[in-house]
Amino acid sequence: MQDKSLTKKPGKKNDKKNDKNNGNPKEKAGAPELPERQKETLPESIHSIASVLVSGLFIITFVFQAFEIPSGSMENTLLIGDHVFVDRLGPTAKASYTGPLVPYRDIHRGEVIVFLTPNPSEPGLFLVKRIMGTPGDRLHLEKGVLFINGVAQKEPYLNPVHEDKLYEDNFPREPAYALTRQWEDDMPTHIQAGELVIPQGYYFGMGDNRSGSRDSRFWGLIPRENIIGRPLFVYWSFQTPADQVNKTTFQDRIFFLFHIITHFVGETRWNRMFHAVH
Repeated sequence: MQDKSLTKKPGKKNDKKNDKNNGNPKEKAGAPELPERQKETLPESIHSIASVLVSGLFIITFVFQAFEIPSGSMENTLLIGDHVFVDRLGPTAKASYTGPLVPYRDIHRGEVIVFLTPNPSEPGLFLVKRIMGTPGDRLHLEKGVLFINGVAQKEPYLNPVHEDKLYEDNFPREPAYALTRQWEDDMPTHIQAGELVIPQGYYFGMGDNRSGSRDSRFWGLIPRENIIGRPLFVYWSFQTPADQVNKTTFQDRIFFLFHIITHFVGETRWNRMFHAVH
């Protein structure tokens, strides 16, 4: 006898169901049909774009900030024309209301930092130097060698091209010159037994290009609140003339912008891209 279950032909309704199942494996397993995704409306698109822009602005303003190196005082660690991202969050002054949300870490000796100059004649000027004296340190230079708390420092980051200079190489023992008026008056109050003693809340910074750097030896100590952040890495570097920083007219800026556009490939220092700053 023939088995009817094997020879039974499905009706039209079943045929349609089988056709659907053959075309969609998920429906064979009895999965529910997903609703069609609605298209994003114009106000929703504007809201999404605005959210991204606000988030990016927050990150650039409070977390990371871009800076350009305008002088050779930190050569060869940082070159003129290096563009760096600076971590603004870590060095932010510690506050009780931030709790564990802010990854605060105090400034350490030997770190490179960006800060607002304490020189009152140059308000708003950003500088980059290496911190060589922290609160409580005693330091002096003798024939170009830096001594901190009586110990001669090994400084592999220093620019090997060095020009002997009496005051810079024997700070603070040699007679000072070319100092800011404020530092000329203030420096003697911090000198003990021929060494400069760093008070609480202040730091002493110097350039890696030691003989070509105007730094704390000339304009004084760096207040803690002046510190902006730490350079993390070079994201772009372009060969830039040393005197470009002094060319501030609109015509000069447009000319150099045109120069960058026309020489972007040839004069970009590609080997410095994403170079970490130490």
